[in-house]
Amino acid sequence: MTGLFAPDSLQLNRKLPLWYQVSQSMRASILGRPPDAPLRLPTEEQLAEHYGVSVLTLRQALKELEEEGLITRHRRRGTFIEATARHTAPVRLLGSVDAIVAQQSGDRTTLLAHGPAPVPADLAGYFPDLAEAMTYRRLRHDGTTGEATNWADNTVHPEAAARIDPADLERWPMTKVLRDRAGIRIARITDTVTATLAEPETVELLGVPLLSPILHYTGVSYDDGGRVVDVARIRYRGDRFSFSVTLEAP
Repeated sequence: MTGLFAPDSLQLNRKLPLWYQVSQSMRASILGRPPDAPLRLPTEEQLAEHYGVSVLTLRQALKELEEEGLITRHRRRGTFIEATARHTAPVRLLGSVDAIVAQQSGDRTTLLAHGPAPVPADLAGYFPDLAEAMTYRRLRHDGTTGEATNWADNTVHPEAAARIDPADLERWPMTKVLRDRAGIRIARITDTVTATLAEPETVELLGVPLLSPILHYTGVSYDDGGRVVDVARIRYRGDRFSFSVTLEAP
């Protein structure tokens, strides 16, 4: 695929729609691509082989990305990433780790601070044998406008944190860093989204009015041994994000 955009690999979950998993994986790759990445995608046949799916499944995934405005398709010329597309999609989850990665990709990220700290009292149940864990605080900006859109704090198990290069967190979401860079097998993520009001720290970081609406996302990541490796708490601007869940009939 020399001269073409190279999407990340994907481990398919046969319990979820394949087109959805492929679209989310491609979405994460597109939004998290480096500035000098090629804009032209491989052919449908090459992409289908890359993901291990049929061409029909691949076309359905591409249709989803095209409707979102992330790609444009030209007959005989090929399919291209829309370089000016804004990251404005809602928080949409369908039981896939790649959906989490896709949602967290695309923004410009600044690592504000990281280091060991006492496990917060409200998270002690997730880390019953630890008095201290590694914490990371990150601020995300819209890649086009520079506007602050959300900020996150992660509480990470020290054994997992020992494999993390902090520089990776300014390029990729924590979930991707844990899975693809640190080699942690993420077995599942439990998500909770609540509506809250902006408190002083969020006001300062996101530049929103005090008590303005905020979507507060909590994601608890478990490894394949059932141990919690990360608790992410993300505050999204209420005027920039919505939350929806798609339920597929069996």
